[in-house]
Amino acid sequence: MVKVGFIVEGETEKLIIDSENFQSLLTDLKIDCISEAIDAKGNGNLLPHNIIPFQAFLKEKGADYIFILTDRDDDACITLTRQRISERDNQYIIVAVQKIEAWFLADSQTLSVMVGKTTAVDYPESETVPFEKIGNIIQHQTGRGIGTRKVRFALNYLRKGFSLRNAAAHPNCPSARYFLNKLQSLNY
Repeated sequence: MVKVGFIVEGETEKLIIDSENFQSLLTDLKIDCISEAIDAKGNGNLLPHNIIPFQAFLKEKGADYIFILTDRDDDACITLTRQRISERDNQYIIVAVQKIEAWFLADSQTLSVMVGKTTAVDYPESETVPFEKIGNIIQHQTGRGIGTRKVRFALNYLRKGFSLRNAAAHPNCPSARYFLNKLQSLNY
């Protein structure tokens, strides 16, 4: 089995990587996740000099590959985000086009479970504030809000079945598809 470690920008990304559903995906792909995801606590902490200790820890634990999961945030393009973090051998940088919560919008199955009827968003990664979009959809469809705590909401969304495979299957969620493709390519 290929051994992989993850460094993530924040709490939501960590919850996704450490989730039972994602870990099952890794097992299906014959990938061994060597530790919990390392939360860098913000994209500014993903600068090369800040992640060296994280990379060293994961290499020490036996990682064959390291994945870094982040948002594009205010960078003009994904390429600038990748350059800021700095490419390395056996390292993949996965950048959500806007914010990671767009992947929640892309998973139409889980979104439909959340609102109790078939619901889909055509262009999830075009949303500049996907968390607000999710809140608006749920409020409109159910009359209930989602609160203001992203982490609490993310935990609930993961419990309801969020899947990277579902997000990657969306025709307009290229960053989730790229992530899944990179994971799938490790054993081939």
